[in-house]
Amino acid sequence: METLAIVGASLAGLSAARAARAQGFTGRLVVIGDEPHRPYDRPPLSKDFLLGAITAEDLYLESEADELQAEWLLGGGAVSLDAESRSIRLKDGQVIQADGIVIATGARARQLPTLAGLSNVFSLRTLADAQALAPELLPGSRMAVVGAGFVGAEVASAAVSRGMDVTMIDTKPVPFAGQLGAEMGAVVAGLHAANGVELISSATIEDFYSCEGNVSGLRLSGGRYVAADVVVIGIGAEPNTEWLSGSGLELNPGIVCDAMGRTNIPGIVAVGDCAAWFDPEAGIHRRVEHWTGALERAALAVRALLDADAPEQPSKPAYFWSDQHGVKIQFAGHSAGYDRLEVEAGDPLAHSFLAVYYRGDAPVAVLGMNQPRLFTKWRRSLATSPRAEAAALVGASAMS
Repeated sequence: METLAIVGASLAGLSAARAARAQGFTGRLVVIGDEPHRPYDRPPLSKDFLLGAITAEDLYLESEADELQAEWLLGGGAVSLDAESRSIRLKDGQVIQADGIVIATGARARQLPTLAGLSNVFSLRTLADAQALAPELLPGSRMAVVGAGFVGAEVASAAVSRGMDVTMIDTKPVPFAGQLGAEMGAVVAGLHAANGVELISSATIEDFYSCEGNVSGLRLSGGRYVAADVVVIGIGAEPNTEWLSGSGLELNPGIVCDAMGRTNIPGIVAVGDCAAWFDPEAGIHRRVEHWTGALERAALAVRALLDADAPEQPSKPAYFWSDQHGVKIQFAGHSAGYDRLEVEAGDPLAHSFLAVYYRGDAPVAVLGMNQPRLFTKWRRSLATSPRAEAAALVGASAMS
């Protein structure tokens, strides 16, 4: 392999570039990105960066230790792929021919078409999004957050800390239930209520009111009116795969991959938010839209790309964290299909506890709120021998 092209210049793309060099690739390395920036860290955008605690320079991920010797083609991005010839066409018309390709084009914030284009309606996915939203966090202003996902919840937390009046609107009966289950989703909802966020569940937006291009209020199903000076849309993300239409890659809707990131086309792998890796335990393909997935899975995909005979290696359980109202929320594993939930330490009402999700006798996921040390032990147990270590941890939790 003489030329390796990485399409996507965020964490997943940078991780793939680092992995390629660490695994001995010495050829031409090309990194293609649609944003003008070099890779930067996204999780702080809805936390410290939004509140002005850090600057854009603090977000950049490259270090002096990185000796990637890469060609960076930024500010345009890829518009099409001929998978058979492994040719990538860029927005400026340039064509990159590669022997191997890593696709790491990520995902974009899902939009509400009815509110698109209004000047006080924001989403939060990129540095530019955060830079646009930050000046709107003004004490006494009213914010409506549409969607009670984790990005929307973090924005709500930041806005309340600035003295804003915040209403979070969600279509589901219980927020965060998809990731945490209904019981623990209700606990996180209670955390927001305790800090002054009004949560309106099982609601949809039927209409909006505007004045000179700004939303002034939202009318919900049932007739409720929510006044707003700022609206933040946090209804999930869509994989950036449109440019792959007609390429021959299998899409559903993310890029369908095996458990090492290989696509249906030899010489092409995918990582990060755009990739749906096969989960052998669940027997399904999943898109893991979390920071650690972008960081850790890139090395597996690059290994599979550089060595066609590379043995399959298990990926670590999915992990994400969120900081809301001064509480650190950590979650590892997948809660889908759990049949028992046990609080092993602490008190959910105090928002300091650790809960374990079981399927039969096996722990399949763990949730911690302000329990980082105990959570770390449980997270490690999910990745090794769950049954034996879990039994020991249950005893340790009971004594703590």
